[in-house]
Amino acid sequence: MEQVLNIKPLDNYCIEIQMQTINGVFDVKPYLNGRAFKELKNKGYFSTVYATKYGIEWKNGQDFSFDTIIYDINNQ
Repeated sequence: MEQVLNIKPLDNYCIEIQMQTINGVFDVKPYLNGRAFKELKNKGYFSTVYATKYGIEWKNGQDFSFDTIIYDINNQ
């Protein structure tokens, strides 16, 4: 199972992610207009992202799985 080693939220609604098998920048901007992710437009809240067992998450439940992150990084 993939594991996040380090994450760093960036100013432009991107997250620098270091995983066991891939490193890259995950661009969250394409998701911000979705109903579930609108709260992430608040930069203070966006910067509170943390790693979980299966991806990244924010305290109010917004999350992205490893599958989504890896797919997006590989298809930039």
